[in-house]
Amino acid sequence: MAADIGELTGLHWEDVDFDEGTIHIDHTLVYFSRGKQDGCTFAFNTPKTEAGKRTIPMLPIVRTALLKEKAYQEEIGIRCRAQIDDFTDFIFVNRFGNVQHHGTLSKALKRIIRDCNCKEVTTLPNFSNHSLRHTFTTRMCEAGVNIKAMQDILGHADVETTLGIYADATKELKAKEMSGFDEYFKELTAGKDA
Repeated sequence: MAADIGELTGLHWEDVDFDEGTIHIDHTLVYFSRGKQDGCTFAFNTPKTEAGKRTIPMLPIVRTALLKEKAYQEEIGIRCRAQIDDFTDFIFVNRFGNVQHHGTLSKALKRIIRDCNCKEVTTLPNFSNHSLRHTFTTRMCEAGVNIKAMQDILGHADVETTLGIYADATKELKAKEMSGFDEYFKELTAGKDA
């Protein structure tokens, strides 16, 4: 998905419009220290830039996954108990109804990678939750998604950020596009020779 981990863990059910097929992002959930005596707490921040506030199209597979999560939570009786800065009804909660901690999600991902890999064969490389955002974006590049659309979906303030971060994927895409152009040019010139 195009959201980062703080945007995902901060999503509320009201941020998702199943009828329109969109997800609205205008905040990110952060975990920070309030000082040595006060410990750590969750709070909301606005995205880094205005472009970070966005409405993104929801892929059908994401819609299905969210509906399954909602049904699963209802079936086993998980209810959101967290209230942060007057926000509640979070989508991603743990079995106690509290928001998901970023560190817990990172540890869970590491366990999944460990369990998928055995001593003889490495099935999955070591990666982070943020790597999933990069992978999603690389797949968008490979699918030929317009770079401006990618910028908007990812919430980048300018297209240069998108191009800079995903230079390798766009480099491969450019090579593929030029190859296609080369084939077109050959067909065009072959028609004149006939």
